[in-house]
Amino acid sequence: MIQFYFHPSPNPLKAALLLEELEVPYDLIAVDTFKGEQHLPTFVKVNPNAKVPALVEDGVTVFDSHAILLHLAEKHARFLPGAPAARAEMLSWLMFVATGLSPFSGQAVHFQHHAPEPLPYARNRYLKEVERHYRILDARLAQTKYLAGDEYSIADMALWGWANFAGYILGEKGLSDYPNVKRVVEEVGARPAAARAMALKEKLTLKADFDEETRRALFPQNI
Repeated sequence: MIQFYFHPSPNPLKAALLLEELEVPYDLIAVDTFKGEQHLPTFVKVNPNAKVPALVEDGVTVFDSHAILLHLAEKHARFLPGAPAARAEMLSWLMFVATGLSPFSGQAVHFQHHAPEPLPYARNRYLKEVERHYRILDARLAQTKYLAGDEYSIADMALWGWANFAGYILGEKGLSDYPNVKRVVEEVGARPAAARAMALKEKLTLKADFDEETRRALFPQNI
């Protein structure tokens, strides 16, 4: 049985979406990051980086959302293009999200909403990089149905993880400036697996208040 360490935030939701798409059984293990449970020694043994998600199955441990996507997709031979050219495109866009959209989105959220003091340069830097990445993704999806071409893949699941929360960075307009990204995000979000992934938080009792304890837990290097 898979042990899936989870908090209902963008990166863990990517992995949750794939688990639900695969319809494989798993034990959902809450890691309340607002309380700092990601820093407990028991969890750090699972992920030395002290972040969710993480997954353990039959003695095999995988952490980082994109590593989990690749691991599960390869194991079950699903949501991966079979043709080498399409596989290469999928990997390229998967890593584009992993190394670009995801970290820049995380930094944009931090400096817009959680930095102890306003830093205009940092806010502008990360917001503009998020917007640049969405422009590139939108141009791609103007030409293809999904990021890897005609086939829904883990690259689209990775995109959905952060893009589903784009309004938290981009404001009320959300993804309206990126209609092709919006199309894919809405299509993925309408899938039953996405609804089940989003509903996982209802099974858990987690801290909701973003207070000083949470700030220390999420940003210990700044204390």
